[in-house]
Amino acid sequence: MIVMEREIAASALVWLILIFHPLTTIYANLEGDALHSLRTNLNDPNNVLQSWDPTLVNPCTWFHVTCNNDNSVIRVDLGNAALSGLLVPQLGQLKNLQYLELYSNNISGIIPTELGNLTSLVSLDLYLNNFTGTIPATLGNLSKLRFLRLNNNSLTGNIPMSLTNVTALQVLDLSNNKLTGGVPDNGSFSLFTPISFANNNLCGPVTGKPCPGSPPFSPPPPFVPPTISSPGNSASSTGAIAGGVAAGAALLFAAPAIGFAWWRRRKPQEHFFDVPAEEDPEVHLGQLKRFSLRELQVATDSFSNKNILGRGGFGKVYKGRLADGSLVAVKRLKEERTPGGELQFQTEVEMISMAVHRNLLRLRGFCMTPTERLLVYPFMANGSVASCLRERPPAEPPLDWPTRKRIALGSARGLSYLHDHCDPKIIHRDVKAANILLDEEFEAVVGDFGLAKLMDYKDTHVTTAVRGTIGHIAPEYLSTGKSSEKTDVFGYGIMLLELITGQRAFDLARLANDDDVMLLDWVKGLLKEKKLDQLVDPDLEGKYVEAEVEQLIQVALLCTQGSPMDRPKMSEVVRMLEGDGLAERWEEWQKVEVVRQEVEMIPNRNSEWLVDSTDNLHAVELSGPR
Repeated sequence: MIVMEREIAASALVWLILIFHPLTTIYANLEGDALHSLRTNLNDPNNVLQSWDPTLVNPCTWFHVTCNNDNSVIRVDLGNAALSGLLVPQLGQLKNLQYLELYSNNISGIIPTELGNLTSLVSLDLYLNNFTGTIPATLGNLSKLRFLRLNNNSLTGNIPMSLTNVTALQVLDLSNNKLTGGVPDNGSFSLFTPISFANNNLCGPVTGKPCPGSPPFSPPPPFVPPTISSPGNSASSTGAIAGGVAAGAALLFAAPAIGFAWWRRRKPQEHFFDVPAEEDPEVHLGQLKRFSLRELQVATDSFSNKNILGRGGFGKVYKGRLADGSLVAVKRLKEERTPGGELQFQTEVEMISMAVHRNLLRLRGFCMTPTERLLVYPFMANGSVASCLRERPPAEPPLDWPTRKRIALGSARGLSYLHDHCDPKIIHRDVKAANILLDEEFEAVVGDFGLAKLMDYKDTHVTTAVRGTIGHIAPEYLSTGKSSEKTDVFGYGIMLLELITGQRAFDLARLANDDDVMLLDWVKGLLKEKKLDQLVDPDLEGKYVEAEVEQLIQVALLCTQGSPMDRPKMSEVVRMLEGDGLAERWEEWQKVEVVRQEVEMIPNRNSEWLVDSTDNLHAVELSGPR
């Protein structure tokens, strides 16, 4: 009888839920069914989809799934998960999905045309899989799509003309497939990187290969010898110079002009490397523009001090406004000039520009003259994490806890992309709160990546001078000068502690309270005394979830272990922040800590992997921190 009453009560509760929240429940069921259908069609050797339980009404509790406040699925993150199998048409039912990340798996079959129903989609990353068939023309319906990466698959057929309708596209990479036919040539693809179509059997002006049956490309212009002008015919000489890039090149190189014109016809997207920016400031390499120095001088009011956004080891950053009204941040590099270094600088700039991810600061362009090296980035309206934590005006609210969690995850995703998806990989070497920028929606954007490589291109030694900021430098980098992705992991862990505490990584002011100047040691001291509440930024005024704070601290401590081999990879950090594997990793770490404490009881211990972050403090100061 009691059992029957409970069943009746449960049924009544279900009906009440359906009465008061019918649309939400039905919608959640549709999304859950769609995702469960995906799971049943995928082979999952590592059980990353174990939490995708079809008996749960709401898929928002599943790992690798993110929802908005309305419990609608907005992200599915299953990149690099060793999945195989097929995609399902039911994915088209995720009407609010913004990010579909399925890269670096072994998924095969066709790309469902139903993905064209995902009109909220911002990023579709299916690269490094085994997809076959054609690119669905329905993807042209995705008006909000900014990132479309289908490279490194086995796709065939033509590039759909409908993709030219997606004006929001910032990145289109279709390279390393088996595509045929012509690249649509209506100017719509001029903003995309030139390698986007590489290693296919495509033709058209963008590729430099004429299509069968089409007229050949225009022949190079005839060589026009330079005219020596007198004061009376300056107008005619100006007209000759303004006659085009080829004429300008002829004036510069004279005899090789015909050969240069042929080379320019063969590689139309790269000819700006040998043309001074002052002659043709509108030349682009994909989305990367070469600015003239005059253009950036006007934008920054001749690099006025009032426009300085920040100073660092690589140079000063200025706020600027271009002629089209857009705001930019101009980084004026301060390294010494070396003869013959221009080509290498250009190559490194191009490599940096290829690292495109929503959590990485996109390089918009550059400027190079005999005396200047400048990089141009989009202006980040909300500054850096460091400025929001410690330099915000009293009238502005502090970063709330949900925003800080989102910053932690976004910056981890950006660093993971640099380490695992750039070829060659990019090591940041100065990860800190000041280099994590915030866009209009307070989404984390990792800045200053690749600059260490850019500044060291003239060095011939295996190791270079230590670059970094005191309090953020990993011990092995400090002692050997050799950096790896694990040095970035250490810096990221310190940045997490900055997010939680609101404090600086190195602060002499803490000495006034007889505290450690190093943030990591200060945090460890308070944890040892079980004073978690004193760790959290007072600006939060207690508005945080204690369990989530503990989890972020656990991730930070795992990232800042003395031995680089013990630290997780950034891809593992991303999974832990998404709720997968942190408990197991933390339990293993605690066992190691027990052993470490036992070792500490032994007099005159000599443990190389246990490094106090206050060791070698004098060496850090001598290294010239930023």
